Formats: sequence, C-alpha cells, structure tokens
Amino acid sequence: MMKLFVVLFLVGIPSAAPALHSVKYFYTGSSQVPNFPEFVTVGLVDDVVVDHYDSNSRRAVPKVDWANKITEDDPKYWERETQKLIGHQQNFKSNIEIVKQRFNQTGGVHVFQWMYGCEWDDGNDKVNGFHQFGFDGEDFISLDLKTETWIAPVPQAVPSKHKWDNDKAQMAYRKNYYTKECPEWLKKFVNFGKSSLMRKELPSRVSLLQKTPSSPVTCHATGFYPDRADLFWKKDEEELHEDVDRGEILPNHDGTFQMSVDLDLSSVKAEDWGRYSCVFHLAGVKEDVLKPLDKRHILTNHPEFPIGAVVRGVVAVLVVLAGIIGFIIWRKKNDGFKRTSTSETSSS
Repeated sequence: MMKLFVVLFLVGIPSAAPALHSVKYFYTGSSQVPNFPEFVTVGLVDDVVVDHYDSNSRRAVPKVDWANKITEDDPKYWERETQKLIGHQQNFKSNIEIVKQRFNQTGGVHVFQWMYGCEWDDGNDKVNGFHQFGFDGEDFISLDLKTETWIAPVPQAVPSKHKWDNDKAQMAYRKNYYTKECPEWLKKFVNFGKSSLMRKELPSRVSLLQKTPSSPVTCHATGFYPDRADLFWKKDEEELHEDVDRGEILPNHDGTFQMSVDLDLSSVKAEDWGRYSCVFHLAGVKEDVLKPLDKRHILTNHPEFPIGAVVRGVVAVLVVLAGIIGFIIWRKKNDGFKRTSTSETSSS
C-alpha cells in the first residue's frame, strides 16, 4: 500500500550478496503548501537518491558522483531531462485540480503522488514493476502487472480504472517497460554505482540504553551499512520473540543506518541477566556483533540511576521530503529516458 510517500534523502541500499535492487521515481506536486516547491521529482537506486528536480531550481541534477557516468554515452542527458521536466511541470497544476474535483474539493492544502519503478533480484534474476498514485496520503490507483488491470481502492479512481483497463496498447507498453526496459536500466545503474552500493560496514557503535531502572533495555546499533540487517535479543543461544519490541531501520545523516530493539526485563531475575545478549547481523557478513546484557554498560539519562552516562545524539535527524504528485511515465529511447504525455490522466 502506498499511503503517504515519504522520500528519505538518505535511505537503504542492498548488500553485495544476492539482493533485491530497485529503481524508484517519485513525482511530487502540491497545492497551497507553504515554503515547499509545487513540483519535485526524485530518482532513487536501491533507495539512494541519485537525481533531483524541483520547480524552484528548474534543473535536473545528479546527487551522487556515479550518476554522471550516464553522460559518458549521452552528454546531453541532464540538459534534456531538465527541459522535459520544465515542460511537464506545467501539467501538474491541471492534474491536481482534476483530482480535487473528483473529491469535491476546492481550496486548501493538497498533494498528489506518483511512484513508479522496478525491482531486480540479482540472485534469481526475477523482476517486478510498480506504478501507483496517491492523493493526500491515501492510495488512489495502482497497476497490477500480473492481471494487467488497475486497482481503484476509492470510487473517485474508478473512471480512470475503466479507461486505462480498456487501453490495451498502453497496458502492453507498460508491461514491456516494467519487465524489460526498466530492469535493464536498473542493472546499468547498479553497475555504475557498485563500488558504493555494494560496500558493507558493521555498526560503529552498539549501545545499551535505559530511561529508568524499571524501563525496558534498548539495544541500539548505529553506523552500519547497508540496511539489510537484523538486531535481536537472545537468551543463551535462543532468539527471543516475547517481551521484545523491534524498531524500524532508520537513516543517519551520513548515509549509514540505525536501528533498535527493546527488551522488557521486568520478569527477569537479576542473576539471570548474564544469559541475555543483543545480536546484530548484517546480510553477507559471517561474523555477528554481540553485546552482552551488563548493567555496567547501560547508558541512561535518569538522575537516580547510577549506571552509565547521559545519552545524547542517539537518534540522528532524518531529512525527509513529503508531498507528491505525478503524471509522467519514463521510457527509454536513444540511450535515455523519455516520458509519455500526461494527458492520459488529465483527460480521465
């Protein structure tokens, strides 16, 4: 489910072991959102931002060095993409107005979102494509490539579903793009950035944290890369599933990741603490990082708890981009991508 797209500028990358790679494009349009560009596009490879455009800068630019390799065969690529996006930017105002009319809305703050792209498993060479829209943080309509039909979770999207389901030529194009052309470009991008995308880094720090003596103990790992990792508690040699609360993997400001997992020790006897350990596992790395449960190593900010020190800066600030509108389909042509007309949605 799409829900509200939150585009993180620093997000996950698969490991060098057989992994699921992806290329994703987010097109963002907004109506009456203060201090936010009315049109933004972001391209990601393995969830790393590789290119960006917005209506303020009016320029398509690479965000990682290796993205410039595309200009070795196509020197005018970024210039051409800029001109295309400037043209498509004008369509967003009419597109969002059409969707607002469907919902019987006039003014106010609104966002319309589009995400598309594909995934490639370099272990078994399977590919999968995705193409979906959202309005004001909720699913609007999405493509089911297996059945070659559109899924409309809200009544306002039904007219589009009927029209697009009957457009067999466009459906054939999309299936070809998402199962062949898109994966070909994804493989090329992964090859361009393999020195960066394939690296592995164990956590720079694994800490035990506790707010008060009666609070759960949090095992926090930070500074690892990529995000294909696991963090869990074990008792003796058995992984624990009860009294455990897992957190999500989050990005750090430097491109690495952090995650945490809580353990409720309220029913654990003090003499049994030594049987517990926190384990960090990174995909493709044989050696795990082990952090035994030891009161002497617990950090806390509780003034009456004499163990440890005040914890500062545990959680890094996330840089996020939320918003989102889109009515542009990329296609590969002449060693580049070419978008089809946005009139499909405008006329729906």
